[in-house]
Amino acid sequence: MAVSSFLVPLGTPAPDFALPSVDGREVKLADVSAPALLVVFLSNHCPYVRHVESALGAFAAEYVGKGLATIGISSNDVVNYPDDDVPGLAGQVERAGFTFPYLVDSAQDVAKAYSAACTPDFFLYDGQRRLVYRGAFDEARPKNDVPVTGNLLRAAADAVLRGESVPEPHVPSSGCGIKWRPGNEPPPISFL
Repeated sequence: MAVSSFLVPLGTPAPDFALPSVDGREVKLADVSAPALLVVFLSNHCPYVRHVESALGAFAAEYVGKGLATIGISSNDVVNYPDDDVPGLAGQVERAGFTFPYLVDSAQDVAKAYSAACTPDFFLYDGQRRLVYRGAFDEARPKNDVPVTGNLLRAAADAVLRGESVPEPHVPSSGCGIKWRPGNEPPPISFL
């Protein structure tokens, strides 16, 4: 069953992080100096991620030249989902053509700080690292026959790079729920 992303309030600051990447380097939020930042919660095994991963890799490669930095983060429980451990993620980097840092959140603290709910889950920030878009890549889902275009995220990125707000409503992302370690599930989230 698909899980939808939470609509975290716009203007929320990007939570800090310092995480290892699949290639062993540590990456910190403070290391990113681009005019805009996309943080994407991903996994290797999820069919929703696999459905868009190559298009996401191409999008990130195209938009880095426009001023958008992308960071991928995997927060899944690797004991029960071993395909989401570093070797599987490294294979995904190759398969999907990811050129951005792919980080491992083994403590799951960063996923909780971002209020990530599913994979894929997209969080787009402006130059002040304030949330300007939280929503779907596009309307494509496995088996719905809608082409994978990235049009929703592309429109949001174009707006933020022009210094404009991203018009609402934002369509929530949909995918596999984050696989929390037993006993590590976050409490219910309410933004009211």
